[in-house]
Amino acid sequence: MLLESVAADGFRNLDGKFGCRAGLNVICGENGHGKTNWLEAIHLLSTTKSFRTARLSEAIRFGASNAIVRGEVRQSDQIVRSLQVILEGNKKTLTVNGKKETVQRYLGQLHAFVFNSDELEIVRGGPEGRRKFLDNGIVSIFPPYVQTVSDYSKVLRQKNKLLQEARKNETPVEKIEATLEPWNEQVVSLSARIHKARVRFVDRINEVLERKLFDREEISIRYASSLEGKGDLDDYESLIAERLALRTQAEIYSGYALIGPHRDDLEISFDGRDLRKFGSSGQQRSALLTLLIAEVSVFYEQQGEYPLFLIDDIDAELDYRRIGKLLDFLKGKTQTFVSTSKESFVTQFGGEAEVIRIKEGRAESTA
Repeated sequence: MLLESVAADGFRNLDGKFGCRAGLNVICGENGHGKTNWLEAIHLLSTTKSFRTARLSEAIRFGASNAIVRGEVRQSDQIVRSLQVILEGNKKTLTVNGKKETVQRYLGQLHAFVFNSDELEIVRGGPEGRRKFLDNGIVSIFPPYVQTVSDYSKVLRQKNKLLQEARKNETPVEKIEATLEPWNEQVVSLSARIHKARVRFVDRINEVLERKLFDREEISIRYASSLEGKGDLDDYESLIAERLALRTQAEIYSGYALIGPHRDDLEISFDGRDLRKFGSSGQQRSALLTLLIAEVSVFYEQQGEYPLFLIDDIDAELDYRRIGKLLDFLKGKTQTFVSTSKESFVTQFGGEAEVIRIKEGRAESTA
């Protein structure tokens, strides 16, 4: 797939349109003029989500009634699709060739992975960011999985509400067990699907992981279920049903669901050491890039085409040695979009790139 052009109106400070090329596209300009906003617009067009906020209404320009992002995507020599995302308040409308589509049907038209400072939470932060990394990767190759994750989140919210009410009202365990039973049945079913999908995805990442792409240390990953050591993970449904029954009183006491894949983690190590605790800033950046590149490779194996690769403020997060290795690896594979405020980057890496210069939200010129 190839994003041939992107246009925006009312999306943050953006206005106008620019063309894109296969290979490297460099979005450059002074800070505060909208470079990251254009990357965010491309990400929205690809995933229907922002990588900066969960509240899409925040991306609508102040005083505007809506925000519109459009793109022309070439699927093949004969097929070009027009994608559009319209934001109005907290509502988003998705269209393909002018026809409204659901999120599930829209996803798959264009794919993008992003590297920015926030993504470093995957290797630096708590388990939630790593679970999200896995779930987003699975959705990229199997869009219906987004419904499984959504359903699980809804069931957890309802179960947590019941547990908190039971704690507050000091409801007897026997009574709350009957109330929780239908919700726990859904937890068992959905948890099994999530566990299976994540374990398989980690296996696929491990198959393609370039373990020493940037540094001498070897990167390794492992899916760590919160039920490890509690029984037979190969019979996950029986195991989680058993643990739910055993931990009902503890869940009532805490007021929250304590059993399920929302407690799992992805262990990331370098030369056998915990990257989050012992890795340097540079090693953590390298590890994240290595994981993202592996995601790109898994996507290619599954779909037979490469996704877009978006890198925000590239030379603030990576030194030129890592940038050079990264761009060499991506060359001939992904359509890559990077943002920079430094002309030295354009001089060193922009020779074969489309250079898009941004001023006050508009693409002023290309070079």
